[in-house]
This record gives sequence, structure tokens and C-alpha cells, in this order.
Amino acid sequence: MSTPAHSATLMINELVQDKLAAGESVVHLGFGEAGLPPLDDLRETLGRASRDTTYGKVVGSAAARAAVAGWYARRGLPTHPDQVVLAPGSKALLYAVLSIVDGAVVLPQPSWVSYAAQAALLGREVIHVPIPAEAGGVPDPAQLRVALERARAEGTRVGVLVLTLPDNPTGTLAGPDRIREVCEIATEFGVTVLSDEIYRDLAYDDRTFTSPAALHADTIVTGGLSKSLALGGWRIGFARLPEEAVHPHLRDDLIGVASEIWSSLAAPMQAVVEHAMSEPTEVVERIADSRALHRAVALAVAERFRAAGAEVREPTAAFYLYPDFEPVRARLEAHGIRSGLDLATQLLDRGVAVLAGVAFGDEPDALRVRVAVSLLHGADERQRLAALASDDPTSLPWIAAALEQVSAALEEVTT
Repeated sequence: MSTPAHSATLMINELVQDKLAAGESVVHLGFGEAGLPPLDDLRETLGRASRDTTYGKVVGSAAARAAVAGWYARRGLPTHPDQVVLAPGSKALLYAVLSIVDGAVVLPQPSWVSYAAQAALLGREVIHVPIPAEAGGVPDPAQLRVALERARAEGTRVGVLVLTLPDNPTGTLAGPDRIREVCEIATEFGVTVLSDEIYRDLAYDDRTFTSPAALHADTIVTGGLSKSLALGGWRIGFARLPEEAVHPHLRDDLIGVASEIWSSLAAPMQAVVEHAMSEPTEVVERIADSRALHRAVALAVAERFRAAGAEVREPTAAFYLYPDFEPVRARLEAHGIRSGLDLATQLLDRGVAVLAGVAFGDEPDALRVRVAVSLLHGADERQRLAALASDDPTSLPWIAAALEQVSAALEEVTT
């Protein structure tokens, strides 16, 4: 087992916080925090439940699991509460699943930083397969087939294919045809799909959303409230497991792992799950407002990067961009920038924090960076609520100023 380095996303966040505390001006585009205040009714729900200090069931309370099951059913995935497991964050569930399902782990390239790190902790072989041009989160089907055929020929057992829908780091959502192709291949090769759908409710057009669980029976879906309701620090995650007949013993094995690592999701947080996942009007409206805000800011930031000469996939979900500066490599090299890491370093020197693509498994010499726009929404609750309520959030003084600082930094490194 190898020990991974400090998570790149958490490390950049801590670095920027130190710079801000020291009085430096930094536009924080490096960390995928939703950047919005919690709803008052969720705060009140948590407050009322805070007296409950008892240990609960490892899988979560019946009421909370029923709420999650109903949430999935309303999205076209009939789910029994016994298929639901709650945890302190989906990250813990992802690790637990990878520990249970034996074999190599197939990851889209690029993909979220923690997948490969968790696989390394478990001593799992990782097989990277590049994403197609139009969207991230899934591997290119043709290259996936080649990779699985090669693994089979070499005697390598492939256990899990990880998909991210919508995707971090690219801020895109793979379409139904692409998901169907990938699922057909997974079925053919007998591979379990682990579908990370924590950004599901932040797809700008959810009519195009297709969960692998609807197409490939052996699919484990993970989600949580960190992104859609901006509750990252509350650490609320959940998983939807396949039916027992499809993947025998998975639930029992997951309970076993959970019981020895996190015991159960904190009881007050289970009350939050029960309330939020029942989707009262205020929750539905907040998520819709958040989605619109993320979209407006992501589109504005994308235009700033395009103006600097980068290629940027059109964002279709969440609050990420993955610009590629290969078209202006010669200009960057004139400034000594030959990789995404060089680019991220020089942008940070100019007051803009991004993450190099290499942190997401990209090629070391690629001139790609991951950009997270959600911390532009405001520095405090007043500004963030104003951004949520605005019909034109990018015109708000604090967001407009951040956009100008981004443009200025990009101009310096590309001219």
C-alpha cells in the first residue's frame, strides 16, 4: 500500500486561506466548495436534532433512508430503503466500495483527485482511459474496450469502473448515448460501475441526465448534500446499492466496513437528510437558484479563459471548467510555462489560484488546469445571498472585480 500525498484540492484551499489571512488578494478558483450559505430551515432542523447524541444504525435511520429512496424514485430509479446507506460524506463510501470490490480500478482521464489516491491506499492497480472530446466523467468507449481487452489478455481482473456524472474536473455532463455505450461494455466485461453523482442536481439541463444504474444492474451510485445544498462541512453522503441478487453480500460487506470506520452518520445529520431529501419547496427553489448562479458565473469565467486563447468545453453542470492552453503554448513558453503546473504556479503569483491538470491524472506536460468558480459568489453570507437573488450576478461588484483580476492575470501570462 502506498500513502498518497496531501489531497491537491484541500492543499490549494489551505494555501489560499493562508494567503488571504496574510492580506494578499487572491481569486480562489482552486477548490470545489459550493460557496453558498445553508438554508435557514436546514439550520433549524439541525438545531432541533442536536440533542440526539445516540449511535444509530450503521446504514442510517429508516426515515432518512426512505427519504433518499424517494428522491431516487422521483428521478426514475426505483429504490428500496434497504438499498440506501448513509455516511459522513460520499468520500467515505467511495473508499469503502473500492475496498470491497476486488480488482483494478478504471478511471476516466482526467478525473477527480481522490479516486486514484484511494485506489493507491488500497493497493489497487489503476487503469486510466482518456475521456472523449465532448464531455468528461466517462472514458472514451473505444479506448475503454481496448483497455479492458488488454487487461483480460494480461490476466488482470478489473473490478470497478468509476464514472462521474456530472463531471469534476470538466464541468460537463456526458450524454445518454455515451453512457449507454460505456454501460454495454461494462456489462460485457462483468465490471461493477461506481457512479459518483454528487453533482446530479446541478446539471443545467437535467433532462439529459442518464444514470448508469438505469442501464447496468451492477451499479453503485454515490451522492450527498455537499454540492447541491452547499453543506460540505456537514459531511452528509449516501449510496444507492444494486439489488442483492445482482451483487450478493455487497450490503453486508459495506455495513462491515462502515461499522469499523465511521459507525454511522451523525444523528442530527440524519434529520437533515430526512428533511432535505423529501424536497420541500424551499429546498427545490434553493437548488434551482444555486444552479442558475453557478451557470452564470461559469459561463462568464469560461469567456475570460477563451479570450486568453484557451479551449474550454462549454460548461453544462456544476461549477467547473477545464481550459486547455495548448493553442497558445508558444506564448506561454515565452514566460517559461511548459506545463499545467507551471501555469498554475505563475497564475498564483499573479493572484489567481487554479489546480494543474496533473492533479487529476492528466499528462504532466499538458497545459490544462481545473477551474472552480463557486467561491466567486461572495466573501460572506450577505454577498452570497445577494448573488443568489441577482438576475445578473456577474455584474455584482465583487464578482465583476474577480473576473477582471482573472483576465489581467491571464493576459500577463499569454502576451
